[in-house]
Amino acid sequence: MENKETRSSGRITGDNAEEAVVKLMTASGYILICRNFEVHNVGELDCVFEKAGEIYVIEVRSRRNIGSFPSSAETVDYRKRRKIIKTTERLIERYGLHGKNIVFLVAQVTHNASGMIKNIELIPF
Repeated sequence: MENKETRSSGRITGDNAEEAVVKLMTASGYILICRNFEVHNVGELDCVFEKAGEIYVIEVRSRRNIGSFPSSAETVDYRKRRKIIKTTERLIERYGLHGKNIVFLVAQVTHNASGMIKNIELIPF
């Protein structure tokens, strides 16, 4: 397992973005089901929450605030969405979530050059 000293600054920024999303969602009453749910050769889900009987699958994307093209949410293309859906199918099996409404969101996290988070926007996909 890598430690903070060996991780890239991009990975640290990404981890910080995920942590900020978890804090935002739990402060808003969402219950964290899991983070970094991975299925070998299928994909990974960054964060999964539950609230009011609905499941929220969140793909976290972080980007420095340097312009509008492309937004970090736009980087979740068709191929990535398919991987998220396939991985969610395994999540449903693992956690017994059959019959629950699934909401897919991109958490677009904007930060400055030093990595300080400026904004988190949740965008359905």
